[in-house]
Amino acid sequence: MKQMMLGNEAVARGAFEGGVAFGSGYPGTPSTEILEYLAPYENVVVQWAPNEKVGLEVAMGASLAGVRALVTMKHVGLNVAADPFFSASYMGVNGGLVVVSADDPAMHSSQNEQDNRWLAKAAKVVMVEPSDAEEARWMTREAFALSEQFDTPVLFRMTTRVCHQTAVVNLEDPLEAPARGYKKDIPKYVLLPGHGRLRRHEVEKRLLAAAAFGNESDRWNPVFEGSADVGIITSGVSFSYVRETMPEASILKLGLTNPLPFERIKRFAETVKKVIVVEELDPYLEEQVRAAGVDATGQSLRPYFGELNLPLLEEALLGEARNKVTVSLADVEIPRRPPTLCPGCGHRPVFKVLRDMRIHVMGDIGCYTLGALKPLGAMESCLCMGGSVGMAEGLERFGGPDLEGRVVGVIGDSTFFHSGIAGLVDMVMNGSKATVLILDNATTAMTGAQPNPGSGVDIRGAPAPRLDPADVCRGVGVKRVVVVEPYDMENLEEVFAEELAAPEVSVVIVRAPCVLNEGVTFAEPVELDLELCNQCGLCIRVGCMAIREKDGYPEILADLCNGCGVCVQVCSEGALTIPEKVGA
Repeated sequence: MKQMMLGNEAVARGAFEGGVAFGSGYPGTPSTEILEYLAPYENVVVQWAPNEKVGLEVAMGASLAGVRALVTMKHVGLNVAADPFFSASYMGVNGGLVVVSADDPAMHSSQNEQDNRWLAKAAKVVMVEPSDAEEARWMTREAFALSEQFDTPVLFRMTTRVCHQTAVVNLEDPLEAPARGYKKDIPKYVLLPGHGRLRRHEVEKRLLAAAAFGNESDRWNPVFEGSADVGIITSGVSFSYVRETMPEASILKLGLTNPLPFERIKRFAETVKKVIVVEELDPYLEEQVRAAGVDATGQSLRPYFGELNLPLLEEALLGEARNKVTVSLADVEIPRRPPTLCPGCGHRPVFKVLRDMRIHVMGDIGCYTLGALKPLGAMESCLCMGGSVGMAEGLERFGGPDLEGRVVGVIGDSTFFHSGIAGLVDMVMNGSKATVLILDNATTAMTGAQPNPGSGVDIRGAPAPRLDPADVCRGVGVKRVVVVEPYDMENLEEVFAEELAAPEVSVVIVRAPCVLNEGVTFAEPVELDLELCNQCGLCIRVGCMAIREKDGYPEILADLCNGCGVCVQVCSEGALTIPEKVGA
């Protein structure tokens, strides 16, 4: 049976076909949809984890119990999970364990462009890479067997273009994968130094066995015979570009990319006059191929950053891009549409107040990162998930008199549960005077409104226990915890000023629903009286996409405005008014 599927959907289908019993992870583009597509399958336990580390640890426990487990994350999520990931390599598995890492070349939705193939090599685990949705399906299906065969977690490396392409996949019936049962094995599962030294030898044996397997596997590492003039070694989505650009070339397509099948690579190289390595991001393949003694080129033919695409590859391999844009937009003026917070978003008044108070804001990962963009321009850093809390502590402590009482860390509720709690514990333990703002909208909004520990529902929408960030903060020793709503900006400023002046750590929880997720409407659209408007522009500076400047005056876009009233509060002339509230 054939069916059109998104690449991420195909991974979920492959996991189901492979007999997966458990799926976990943390949402992050471009990996998010995998668990969402896995959740509807029966007889599979699927759950969002508070962070990637926990998701992998629970999956490891499931693996030790003897069932097949899948854990998903984006590339930077594997950094969070790196501690258990590297040790899981030594521990090995019982039931097959597949770890999906979705890399994001060109940083479409990420803070960096790291190439996680290096992490597979560093952790000494087996890694596979699909090039399209059909391979995403069958490789996931078979990856569990590889995991069990070589006693290793398998890193399943996706990239944005494989995750989000749509293609025909060939559906198969699910495999029978009965639970193996838990078997106590202290030397294998208790990584004391003495046990770890013994397991280190097992890891090396596994890599040698997996390399031997890859050297002989026509399915995982197929050769497409063509001209003897040029041989191309490639993997992942790059194979699709190569196949279209130079269909006449001989191609070695590597689906199993750690450990690399060097004997197969050398045999392939002997059949062609010239070897070219085509890959995205780092020269991961090229460096190892060259180190193995194969004369190959690659990195010099392409950019060292960003996504590969057909025009780039054609330019590199053929000297000209055949797939050119056929419709020129050079003379077309396209309106700019920079990313911005939704109309009525509760984050907007928070950043408006922080900007006007000239507070130094250490930011975090989420919708509220947009508070760094003009006209709000209120966020001054964004490092990593949970980083705002520790950075606020450090900046406040060492920033000197000019920053005293003028530093906050801003974090969302999902990110707080993900990795912000430990930073808050550090604040309490070390007597910090910094202030943390938790923007609580009870969802993981940026990645598509997935539930988190504070949402009160699970991945399937069923009721689940809800953790209140206020209770968590008090539970770790914070004495000053204030809960406010964001739309009364005068009160918001008073609360911020009071907590920033406090001689101890304090937390302000700004609580409001996600207007997009909840479909919130506060009132009828704001009305403008041009007679009263003095063209000061303060309402434009709140940065709402429902209000814009036209002929020197503000213009309310009624189809976007949901009557939150933030612009009304900044208008000193009374030119903006809000009709009677109709509900929220």
